[in-house]
Amino acid sequence: MTALCARIAGLSAELGDVADPRDRSTLLELLRLLYRVGREDLPLGRLFEGHVDAMQIVSRYGTAEQRAAMTGVVDAGGAIGVWNADAPGEPLRLAAGGLTGGKDFASGAGVLTHALVTVDAPAGRQLVMLDLARVPPAIDREVWRVVGMQRSETHSVRWHDAPLPSDALLGLPGDYVREPWFSGGALRFAAVQAGGIASLVDGTRDHLLKAGRADDPHQAGRLARLYAVAEAAAASVRHAADGWFRDDAARLPLVAAARAAVYAAGGEAIGLAQEAVGVQALFRDHPLSAPVTDLSMYLRQPGPDAQRMQVGAAVAAGTLRVTL
Repeated sequence: MTALCARIAGLSAELGDVADPRDRSTLLELLRLLYRVGREDLPLGRLFEGHVDAMQIVSRYGTAEQRAAMTGVVDAGGAIGVWNADAPGEPLRLAAGGLTGGKDFASGAGVLTHALVTVDAPAGRQLVMLDLARVPPAIDREVWRVVGMQRSETHSVRWHDAPLPSDALLGLPGDYVREPWFSGGALRFAAVQAGGIASLVDGTRDHLLKAGRADDPHQAGRLARLYAVAEAAAASVRHAADGWFRDDAARLPLVAAARAAVYAAGGEAIGLAQEAVGVQALFRDHPLSAPVTDLSMYLRQPGPDAQRMQVGAAVAAGTLRVTL
């Protein structure tokens, strides 16, 4: 077992119930755990969020036997992910009972013990549950040459006529993209990202205190602004969680608003941290170097313009209203 896998297993033990949160309190408890992990280690937060996603999907759509198998995997210290991005030109498919094709942006490849992957079926996107020891992919590690989130081990994976057990199919075609879970699940990674923003406040404060510069009025102003943008990111996640069980129509617009707010706050926080610390933050061994580059990479989730458009449409329709 890899060190990252072991850490995911340890965090998994804190979750308790792996089903979809049943009320505001349990949802906030989950989001606060994800926030805490993101504040400590963004690559770990990325993998742990995928692990939570996978467990919720199996709990939601799996048979009793599949749910029991997932429980056994977790109890044995395993870690699960969700790989959905098809490799261009060779999407993953089922042919004559075998698995052929690939996935890109497979976070945790070589780290995780199990994965949920999606394949196209005539009736919609089909989930397949894989024991990666029994159905190992070929892993291309040459693609993931990035300045941040290297430790998330996000690689390209391929299979060729890989035989599948009879119980590998999970749920029905179309279940994976069923709403509100598909889009609403973005609130989990927004919580991890908000934790990453908080880590920039922590790291910048620690640097300035150590350097004896925290009482400089310009630096104090930067710290104040860093606090404000980090709090705005966290507040947007809390607000979306508050609305999840209160207003069905506002659920997904609130998640989109949280994503947009965290994206904007993260960009500003990176700039403020780099201004406050200066060139030292660009040295690899500086404590802020990894959080800055990891957050910069992790914020680049797809479709930020689409999130803003969804929020704008909800405001125009009166679904979202500003309140105190």
